[in-house]
Amino acid sequence: FYDQTCPNVSTIIRDVITETLASDPRIGASLIRLHFHDCFVNGCDGSLLLDNSDTIVSEKEAGGNNNSARGFEVVDRMKALLESACPATVSCADILTIAAEESEVLAGGPNWTVPLGRRDSTTASRDAANAFLPAPNITLDQLRESFTNVGLNNNSDLVALSGAHTFGRAKCSTFDFRLYDFNSTGAPDQSLDPTLLAALQELCPQGGNGSVLTDLDLTTPDAFDSNYYSNLQGNQGLLQTDQVLFSTPGADDVIALVNAFSANQTAFFESFAESMIRMGNLRPLTGTEGEIRLNCRVVNANLAGPDSKLVSSI
Repeated sequence: FYDQTCPNVSTIIRDVITETLASDPRIGASLIRLHFHDCFVNGCDGSLLLDNSDTIVSEKEAGGNNNSARGFEVVDRMKALLESACPATVSCADILTIAAEESEVLAGGPNWTVPLGRRDSTTASRDAANAFLPAPNITLDQLRESFTNVGLNNNSDLVALSGAHTFGRAKCSTFDFRLYDFNSTGAPDQSLDPTLLAALQELCPQGGNGSVLTDLDLTTPDAFDSNYYSNLQGNQGLLQTDQVLFSTPGADDVIALVNAFSANQTAFFESFAESMIRMGNLRPLTGTEGEIRLNCRVVNANLAGPDSKLVSSI
């Protein structure tokens, strides 16, 4: 899509990620998560990147994003370099999509041809973000519903995309309810390996600091591989929404996919690529819809106040 207008787009984005990884090994996982949290809210339209303003109620403060979505400065850096190389050409929505693919390739994952040509929204919806982003403490049925609600209705989409938790970190607050009085049972979550449970209780004591981080995949924390699924088979999924894929009674169709991906990394990689393309194609703005934002945090109309249009037309 950008072959003629911005041929170096992928290289520019990849170089920023590579540079950032040196000091922030979790940035790849954080960038994939931004793409996911963008696409699940009114489609892949860059709405997540908009800051609060007189006209925008930012999605960044929705439950699933507040104090957890990160990497916005890295996206700003990509955008600034792209504006300098090819002004007003590459959308913020496409930057997130390319960055997600480049991030997992750099971590050892599959590569695919990323469909491009999305445009950026001029609105955001915190209400939609609160409604559509899945919480870490839901059941398999609720998780399936959350994927179906946005149009990802295959089990393979749910199981393959969850595999992005093969790298990255999570805060104690996203899983500590599993460690003590789980669902008011007075005991920890029975689907959590006892050795891992003990380690996590030490890391996340009751009443402790909920923002302490730990690896989502304790075996190869920064590599994109199929170990996430092997961890689930050993009751070592960190989040409830991970472990329910393997430990939900009667969920044979989903469990079969976990087993298949654990046994065959190539099968996981192929499914992951297909599902990422499907997710990246959720309700994009194309053609003349939306705009190409010049700054990912601000809609163009608000960029430089009332005189900006005047200046640009001289």
